[in-house]
Amino acid sequence: MIRSIDLFAGIGGIRLGFDQAFGDEIQTVFVSEWDTSCQKTYKANFADDFEIAGDITKINETDIPEFDICLAGFPCQAFSIAGKRKGFRDDFKGMSRGTLFFDVARICSEHKPKVIFCENVKGLTNHDKGLTFKVILGTFEQIGYKVFHWVLNSKDFGVPQNRERVYIVAFRKDIAPDDFPLPQACTEKKCIEDILDPAPIPSRYYLSDVYLDTLKRHKAHHESLGHGFGYEVRDLKGIAGTIVCGGMGRERNLIVDTREHSMVPMTHIKGEINREGIRKMTPREWARLQGFPDSFQMPLSDTQMYKQFGNSVTVPVIRAIAEKIKEQLNG
Repeated sequence: MIRSIDLFAGIGGIRLGFDQAFGDEIQTVFVSEWDTSCQKTYKANFADDFEIAGDITKINETDIPEFDICLAGFPCQAFSIAGKRKGFRDDFKGMSRGTLFFDVARICSEHKPKVIFCENVKGLTNHDKGLTFKVILGTFEQIGYKVFHWVLNSKDFGVPQNRERVYIVAFRKDIAPDDFPLPQACTEKKCIEDILDPAPIPSRYYLSDVYLDTLKRHKAHHESLGHGFGYEVRDLKGIAGTIVCGGMGRERNLIVDTREHSMVPMTHIKGEINREGIRKMTPREWARLQGFPDSFQMPLSDTQMYKQFGNSVTVPVIRAIAEKIKEQLNG
């Protein structure tokens, strides 16, 4: 039995990919996630017989059970182009998100698992002229690991989303392979149309004509300044842009859905529901953009679920890498 720990677990996307790849051969023995809303979603989807630990910086590495694989989607805000990119100097609510990586190193240096798996934004690779990434890779090497890494795009793994992320796989040197091949892309390509909810879509997801007009003026203003900011309507035969949790996240992935739907507002809005059929994707559609199965429970509000899926990982990419790791460990 392979034992794993899930650090900075979010809603469990990395774990889900490994569970799919390893099946009954893997058991999660420890989970850490400080966001209480994410904890609620995680608990709704994983039946563990232990409590989710909170702030990892306050947990002694010796209190963590022995494990074989460390899963660590350490916070990416410090390295994302959407953020201020302070990296290891980043500070958030009194906690440096950039240096949270070193908690992964601290824990793995103590337990010496067979494999360390990390996921982060593509910007990590060139942050601070590549120095940050060099420090991360060098740290793993110093504690006894051989490191492999790639930038992969979710659109190549069976979901209709353009999402580039860096994936790091570190094998303990005594079991490390000479080479660890890039996971194969999926031959099946999907478009947005493939992941739509059945009609009718609740009217609350359709933009009001007043709000749509505001978005059009906002975009026209920025276009006049030579900027590319503003809302974007995606082609149903195409793919979505990267879904993100804040700012214009939902408005950058609008679609035209002319299937029959109610024109009666479900919430208090200014104006009427727009007659162009323009709407936001639903949280379930965002879940599918990330490759989460329809059985995945969404216990919280739409606002929370958009945030959680935007911050999560693309499950089929994780599964593809996890299957390669399984092959290697099974020899």
